[in-house]
Order: sequence, then structure tokens, then C-alpha cells
Amino acid sequence: RMHVLEYFLFCIRYLTVTIEPLPPVVVGETVTLKCNFKTDGRLREIVWYRVTDGGTIKQKIFTYDAMFNTNYSHMEDYRKREDLVYQSTVRLPEVRISDNGPYECHVGIYDRATREKVVLASGNVFLTVMSPPNNISVSAENCPAPFSRYQAQNFTLLCTAKGGKPAPSVYFKRDGELIEVISYIHPSAEDGGGSAGVRGARPLISRDLDDTKLQRSLSLLDPEGRPARMFTESPERRWTPGQHTQGRQQKEQPSPATEIIPETVVSREFPRWVQSTDPLYYFSHTHISQSDGSVLVQARLTWTLNPQLDNDAMFSCEVKHPALSMPMQTEVTLAAPKGPKLLMTPTRAKVGDTVRITVQGFQVGAGNEVFPEPLFTWTRVGGRLLDGSAERDGKELILERVPAELNGSMYRCTAQNPLGSTDTHTRLIVFVGLLADSITAVCPAALVCLPLGPVE
Repeated sequence: RMHVLEYFLFCIRYLTVTIEPLPPVVVGETVTLKCNFKTDGRLREIVWYRVTDGGTIKQKIFTYDAMFNTNYSHMEDYRKREDLVYQSTVRLPEVRISDNGPYECHVGIYDRATREKVVLASGNVFLTVMSPPNNISVSAENCPAPFSRYQAQNFTLLCTAKGGKPAPSVYFKRDGELIEVISYIHPSAEDGGGSAGVRGARPLISRDLDDTKLQRSLSLLDPEGRPARMFTESPERRWTPGQHTQGRQQKEQPSPATEIIPETVVSREFPRWVQSTDPLYYFSHTHISQSDGSVLVQARLTWTLNPQLDNDAMFSCEVKHPALSMPMQTEVTLAAPKGPKLLMTPTRAKVGDTVRITVQGFQVGAGNEVFPEPLFTWTRVGGRLLDGSAERDGKELILERVPAELNGSMYRCTAQNPLGSTDTHTRLIVFVGLLADSITAVCPAALVCLPLGPVE
């Protein structure tokens, strides 16, 4: 029995394999996968696998053959990306999102009793690859949109963050201050929701109604009586505005939609209904998985627009991510259009020419832009446009083959966004026959000459 036991112990080899755990890494960094193993046998081979499709596929990425002392890469697209530092280490420089996932190290040793038999053991590790957002932008939903003096309008800022893994956190600021918001669940496209569904769902609470204090206190409670106001960077607590009772509570419960107000007599400068000084902001966000493993995040901030208070207000969208040392930020300043600058080509139009009147910009200070995007409407003062229509939308008005009868006609360009509207006029001068060709020679250089009318 002693001889049998000695023979059994002589034949048994031990082999233990472990892979050192890895902290999350950022795209572009170099990662070293280290496989540690202990054995009293002779090494046969080391094989590294990348595991995909939930563990159903194991792709060889590196092989070390101890018999021939050779190594070989199985990664066709990454033939220069790994380097065998020593038998149990593989280095992956410039990792990408696609490298995220589990890896296995398989070690084989020769069995003591026979050289044909190989004893195997393996270890595994999960490589977590993080990617900071590579692009953030802020836009206005449902724009361009007209300005209304008779009805309160909702306004929604949409912040989009692309390329992040894991999903970043997004929040809004106004003039540098974090905005206090009410979080709600944005309706999905399958539910027939979207921004249009939010805009037309239920009336926003009006703080200009009677019993203002009661209205305000109730607006800060969710359906179970708990406070519902929160900051955008803590979106975990949320409630759906549709979950409330009928009757008085339904009127008092806040929701991201516009209140329908009957037409009233208003001033020419600002609507009469614009009086609120402390608007309610509503926040929602959606996550959309991308094919490369990143997550597209869309965050929405909705409130009832106040042209008096919101004009020239700066809103910023900030994005936090564990791969970023500091938040990414993009900002916009709300501004009503002021006097669009028009360019007419050709500058000296003749009968039969095609005339283009184009919006070149606005009469604002350097560096300022009109946001959100205005809606441009063209009309002819005192008549219809050349094609017979009453008005035309777009940044450019095209008049094809202008007749002499249009000489001296006035055209109006109306630019409007939810914050206000403005008009700019331009007059069309049509030169006829030889007058257009000879006006430069006839008119002295020191004078500005204009034709008195079409030449018959």
C-alpha cells in the first residue's frame, strides 16, 4: 500500500491559475493582463481567450507554445497590439470600447505519467473599458416655432451627450446656478409620447391664480404627499405627473404641458399673461444603447417660457462621467431675433432676372446668436408674392424672372422665435433696358443715383 500511495503522489501534478483583477480603464490607455500560475510540472502552453456573446464564443487572442518556444497572435485586426512580456502577461495598448468584456487565461502542463496527456487550468478577469462622452450639444425641441402673444408656451431644452460608457449624468444650470427641477418620466415613442405628448398633455400650474400659496405648496408634493422638487443631478427620485386624482387636485398638480389661456387684450411689447417670476422646471432623461457599446443620453428641461425674464438668460448643460476629471459643458443664451440683415442679389436687378433676398444674420453684438432658431416668413407689402402666394417660409425668398411692374415693391421679412418677433423691410428696384447698362456711366461717382421708375 505504501508503494501504491508513493506512486499515486508521484503521478499527481498541481496547477493553480489566477488573473490579477483590473480597475476600470479609459479608452486609449494601455492594459496589462497578467496570468499567475503555480505548478510542479512542465509547462506545455498558455492560451488567452476573449469571451464574447455572453460566453458562447471564445476567441483566441494569444498563444504561447512551450514545446517550440513560440508565440502567435490570433487577433487579425490587432496583430501589433499585444506583446508577450513573459509567459503569463499580455499587454493591450490603446484599448477601445470593443475590448470591454471577460478574458480567460488557460494554462496546460504535461502529466507526469505520460507526455501525451496535458493537465489544464484556467482563470478569468473582466476588463471594464470606460469612454467619456465625445460630444455634447444643446438644442430646442419643436423649433423653429412662432411667437404667441395670446397663449403661454412651453419651452424644452434638449441636451444630448454621445459616446459615453457608462452613461454619464446630465444636469442643467441657469446663469451658472444649478436649476431646481421636478423629475418626471418622459413618454416613450411606443406610447405615442415624445415632446408633443408632453406639450399637450395637461395644464401647467399657474401661480397667478387665486389662492397662490396653496397652489404653490401643493405643486411641491408628489401624489403620496412627499416633496417632489429635486436637483437634476439626483434623478433617482421621480414621479409621473399622470398619476393623480381627479377634480381640484388634477388642476393643482404640476405637469410639463402648456395651459390654454383665452385670448385677451395684450400690450404690443409683451403678453399680459407673462407675470410669473419663479417658474417650475421639469427634467427627464432617456438612455439609448449604441452599437459600439456606448450610451446616448438625452436630457430635457421643460418650463413655461417668460419672454421678459428668459430673454438673454444663459442656460448650460453639464455632463459628469467617471472618465472625466471635470464636467463637460456647453451653453446657449436665449435671445429674441432683432432686425435680420438682408442681402439682395443681384444688387442691380434687371427685368427678367431671378432675384434672391437672403437673411445674412441679425443686428446683434459680436459673438451673439439668436437662440432658438427663428422662423422666417416673407410677405409683400400691399399685395401677394410673385407666385401668387400670400407668404413664404424660409431664410431666402426667390423671385424668378421679375417683371418691371415689381419696381419699387416692398418686401417684409418677419423673424420670430418663442421669445419674440421682429420685422425688416427691403425695397426691390428693377432696372429696365439700357438704363441698367448705362447707369454707371451716366451717374457721377460722387452721387448716389436711383431710377425714378420703369422705362416704358
